[in-house]
Amino acid sequence: MVGSDERTPRDPAGFEDRLKAWRRHLHAHPELSYEERETTDYVEGELWAMGLEPTRFRLGTGLWCDVPAAAGAAATDVVALRADIDALAMSEDSGEPFASRVEGVSHSCGHDGHTAMLLGAAELLVADPPPRPVRLIFQPAEETMPGGAKECVAEGVVEGVDRILALHCDPHRVVGEVGVTAGPITSSNAKIGITVRSDGGHTARPHETQDTVFALAQIITGVTAAVDRRIDPRSGTVLTWASVRAGGTAPNVIPDSGQLWGTLRSADRDVWATVEPLVREAAERVGALYGVRTEVEYVQGVPPVVNDDECAELAARAVASVLGPGGVGPAVQSSGGEDFAWYTEEIPGVYLRLGVWDGESGETDLHHPGFVLDERALPHGAHILDAFARTDRPTG
Repeated sequence: MVGSDERTPRDPAGFEDRLKAWRRHLHAHPELSYEERETTDYVEGELWAMGLEPTRFRLGTGLWCDVPAAAGAAATDVVALRADIDALAMSEDSGEPFASRVEGVSHSCGHDGHTAMLLGAAELLVADPPPRPVRLIFQPAEETMPGGAKECVAEGVVEGVDRILALHCDPHRVVGEVGVTAGPITSSNAKIGITVRSDGGHTARPHETQDTVFALAQIITGVTAAVDRRIDPRSGTVLTWASVRAGGTAPNVIPDSGQLWGTLRSADRDVWATVEPLVREAAERVGALYGVRTEVEYVQGVPPVVNDDECAELAARAVASVLGPGGVGPAVQSSGGEDFAWYTEEIPGVYLRLGVWDGESGETDLHHPGFVLDERALPHGAHILDAFARTDRPTG
């Protein structure tokens, strides 16, 4: 809530410059999931300077704070606004003068922009108190599995909250347009590791041992085929193997172990919740055909984010109030995962795609070393977050 001591009001004319300054500071000083200590300190200091009293999560990084409703406000519903604050374990090649100063770590997914925009929304809400209470969530560890949001929810950050909004940079959408849709907007994800073990042996006599390499090859195709044939293809379920390793380099030695790693993603929440036994059964049965011992590690990731119908309608109205009706664009479901789903498992919410492409330079995807955010999008995001908090639900 607002602190009791007086703070000097900030000059509205410098709002966009502050957004850029926040974003550039965060961009130059990225921190990985659960390591966002300096980021948390920085955000906390800015919120205190606005007259807010942030509370850190017990995780040690990330924080939340409440902005009270205007005096005499009649609305009692509570709105939450969320930004993620962590960076990626990858190098940056954007050419920006404020590029990452941390080797091998960068904000190549735009979380620095998300955090700056939520700080901007905080400033707007403090300057003109909203018609309802608003909770600001600066969440750590979105880039991990199953994501920091799950732990934040377990701490009770959405207790008493009626609806929640988040937005994400979209480098394939021009500045001035925001993708809004009801229904599924992201997919689930799970990490799968399969290890096979045998006695090993000579490649001249594979019948006298258990051929781990051949078994791995059969598991790759067999488990994928089982998923393809036993799950409704309309669910948008995709199993992709990313890493295959076995033994050493000798061409005449059957190694005694090998390992696969991959991901399974689905656009369907029911598949996300029920597919693990199928993967385990398929891997173990295929491995048994070749006599290898099979171990399956299935790390359940986030469910799909499903945008609530009413929240999507409120968000469209908020976007239109900032950018005009032409600012509201379509959005299709992504096969990527997003831990915002842990919030929408608990309360109604909506996840937006904010255009950050200048429309002229070459497009780069998220998680790309050359990712560039057009900073003209920053005030758009801040004002949309603020507008959503002020948008009333339909009556009658």
